[in-house]
Amino acid sequence: MTWHLVTKTVTVEDGERALVWRDGQLVRVLGPGRHALLDPLHRLMVQVYDVVRAEYPAERYAVLKAARPDLAAELFEAVETGANEIAIVSLDGRPTHLLTPWQTRVYWRVATKVEVERIDIASDVRVSARHLAMIERNRPGIVTEAVVENHEAGLLHVDGKLTERLAPGRHAFWAIGRKIEVKRLDLRPTVLEITAQEMLTKDRIALRVTLTAFRRIVDPEAAVATSPDVDAWLYRLVQFAIREAVASRTLDEVLAAKVSLDAELRDYVRARLGVSGVEVTELGVKDVILPGEIRDLVNKVVEAERLAKANLIRRQEETAATRSLLNTARLMEENPLLLRLKELESLERLVEKVGRIDLHAGDGAGLDALLTRLVRLKAPETA
Repeated sequence: MTWHLVTKTVTVEDGERALVWRDGQLVRVLGPGRHALLDPLHRLMVQVYDVVRAEYPAERYAVLKAARPDLAAELFEAVETGANEIAIVSLDGRPTHLLTPWQTRVYWRVATKVEVERIDIASDVRVSARHLAMIERNRPGIVTEAVVENHEAGLLHVDGKLTERLAPGRHAFWAIGRKIEVKRLDLRPTVLEITAQEMLTKDRIALRVTLTAFRRIVDPEAAVATSPDVDAWLYRLVQFAIREAVASRTLDEVLAAKVSLDAELRDYVRARLGVSGVEVTELGVKDVILPGEIRDLVNKVVEAERLAKANLIRRQEETAATRSLLNTARLMEENPLLLRLKELESLERLVEKVGRIDLHAGDGAGLDALLTRLVRLKAPETA
């Protein structure tokens, strides 16, 4: 009988390992080099793997661990996570993989240093800055990030429950198995424009009123608990306030009572805001828009009032001027010297307006008599 020896040659390079199986059972692990395996009955199967920062199929690892636990512990590092656990796997000191709850990964350890950091996400919902730099950012549903500006307040809600108020800055939270929501509220004063509101006055005149309100949030927690939309809620309150104020006044009262109307609106709104966490600093009527025909009538009334006022002022001035003239006449009548001064003033004004004056004294009375007779405000007394 002649025996023919059958050999199988296997070459394993650096960074590789070869697993030799006989009839489905692991019998050898081959390192780098050239190997000759005796296999006369063709019962051997050789699998060559890259072992540098590489994974090994978890299902095959389970079979190998059951049959050869010693080899499994020598060749591989198995990482398994629990229900509330995150694992960051570093290969040769470099974070490479992130394992979420209920995951299993197997890594070759013969040529790679495998390090595992486990994080209990049930005890702390926050992601530290160090972990945030290590994990993969493009995996949705694992981490939720939010940035709170200096003028904002951030309210953290976990599964619908308000847990804390966040300071300005960047924040990250584990979102696995829970709902994370960060509500950001602007704490700066905000202008709210209440557009033209159509309503009827007490005397059944339709008009439109535009208002402006300045509001700011002083208590973010109370504001969120009061209303999901602060501006919409405040808008409705101002609407109710202006309708109630206009409906109880006539048109003339609305037009005449702007200052008191603004104060009434502020008191109305502030009383209903209460402890809502929202403060209204200013609230007032910006414009009152009347229908065309009513506006024309109001303009005519205003014009008539101004004309009557102008006539009254003119009559008062005429009366005052007449009274002043009467007083002057009485003084002149009682004081001849004052009368003479007035005559000279009149002559001076007359001279200023002419370029030349020729005086002729026909009766030879002289210049003094001529000046005396030229301007005379008082008739000569008769004998």
